[in-house]
Order: sequence, then C-alpha cells, then structure tokens
Amino acid sequence: MGYLKDGIWVEGLESDKSKDGAFKRKETVFRNWITRDGHSGFKAELNRYHLYVSLACPWAHRTLIFREIKGLSSFISLSVVHWHMGINGWTFDAGDYVVPDNINEARYLYQVYTKSNSNYSGRVTVPVLWDIKENTIVSNESSEIIRMFNSEFDDLGALPGDYYPKRLRKSIDSINERIYTDVNNGVYKCGFATSQEAYEEALIPLFNTLDWIEDRLGSSTYLVGEDLTEADWRLFTTLIRFDHVYVGHFKCNLKNISDYPNLSKYLSNLYNMPGISSTINIDHIKKHYYLSHNTINPNGIVPKGPIFNFL
Repeated sequence: MGYLKDGIWVEGLESDKSKDGAFKRKETVFRNWITRDGHSGFKAELNRYHLYVSLACPWAHRTLIFREIKGLSSFISLSVVHWHMGINGWTFDAGDYVVPDNINEARYLYQVYTKSNSNYSGRVTVPVLWDIKENTIVSNESSEIIRMFNSEFDDLGALPGDYYPKRLRKSIDSINERIYTDVNNGVYKCGFATSQEAYEEALIPLFNTLDWIEDRLGSSTYLVGEDLTEADWRLFTTLIRFDHVYVGHFKCNLKNISDYPNLSKYLSNLYNMPGISSTINIDHIKKHYYLSHNTINPNGIVPKGPIFNFL
C-alpha cells in the first residue's frame, strides 16, 4: 500500500486510524462539478469525460450503476483497475475485466492524480472522473459524481429518471446520512478497527441500522416509499458485498443479509433491474478484499462461498 506525498509515491500505509484504534475516513480532495451550462468550468459535453473505477470498490460501484441506469456509457468512457491493490496502489496490470487507461496511458492510478496535480498529497482512491479536454480530475467523490450523472447530462441524451427528486431530497439526505455513517462506512470501521472497543462501537450501530432498514422495508418497496432513489443504490453496493466479504473479512458477523427476509428480497429486486448485474464482479470483490488487506488476512485465503440465487 502507499500514498502520494508532494506528488511522490511513498510505500507504506497512510494511517486512517485514530489513537483509539478507530477507523477515520479522510475527506476526498477533488470536488468540482459538471454542469449543463458550464458555469462551473466543467460543461456537460459528449465524450469529454472519462471514469476510472475498481469493480471491487463499493464507492466506485455507485458511479458504474449511475453510468448504466442513465445510459451514459456511450459518451463517458471507462477504465477499470486490477483487483489487487499492492505497494503502488491501484494498477492497470493485465487481468480479467481490467480496462487499460487509454486516456492518460497510466500504469498506476496515482499517475492520473499526479498528472492532474504534480504536487498532490494524499490517498489515491476510486472513482475518479477525468476531464479529457482540460486534462484534469473533476471529482473523486462518488456521492457527487452520481448526482452529476443523475441530472447534468439529461439534455445530451441520457436516459430518463431522476433519482434525487426535489420533493424527496430531505428524506433521501436523512437516510443517506444514517446509512453512510453506520453501514457504508460502518463496515470499514469494523474491519479496520485496531481495538476491541473501536470494533464493537462500530458493530452495534451497523446492525441496529440494518434492523431499522429491515423494518422500514416491511411497509415499502424502497427506502423512500415507492420511489427508487439514489439512497437505494448507495445502500445496494454495500449489501451486495456484505455476505461475501464484510461478514467474514471485516467481522460483521452478527447476521448475514440472507438472514433478513425484507433486505434479501430488496437486494434481489435491485440486482435484477436491467443492466445492474453487469456492474457486479464478485471475483474482483472477493480477491481484492481478501488478497489486498494483508494485515487482516495474512495467509491470503479466499473463501469459496457463499452462493446466492438472486432470482
């Protein structure tokens, strides 16, 4: 593992942990916006933008889903890193389902960051939304990239559908906040905790919130009633990984998602929507987590199961 310091790759792990052993996720740095009229400096245009993702990463998976459901794949190009994140971070080494960087010809993802800012310091993460015209990173914040994809390309031939409608934004934001804190990031707070206390402080809210979602889905199809929103897709990318990696690898093992009837039905419903299964690669997911986190799984054993039927 490693990180960039003043534009130079440094081997070793840049700590996201506090002194009490709790995992503290650092804020993303590139927070520009694509807009329809270009007032932001980044105008929505055909074939101007390129997306870098990992098929293993739940944050990058969000952007893949929105690229698919909004029909943007024909004019926002894509690169996919290798599942293994080693001492030089994400790479474009040859492998199944890797899509090389034909825009910047990078071997390592950190080279995309240094091309955008030669003095960049910090973590090198996916997703990355790149502006081909200006040769710079627009954003590496997944929650903002999906909102750009949701609306800013609608005049250019994007598929219909508003997953962040104004009338529901207050409810969506409230649900997003709890799910991000306790579930999306909660699994990482469990998995990367280095003290028993920090682990248990993350584990209990995680399952309290899963219980809350299970109850909520008992009376509605989606998280915000009968409207499919971004809140559902933000949750989905964690749920699809939960039983495969978070239960075992991150010790989130009070229950499996398969133990929740409503959550299981909800997960299958989302999985079977058009185009969604094509954004999921369980092999990349399992290999990345079990073989990239040597401190958690030093023997590098990848479990065979579980086996799901999403029909």
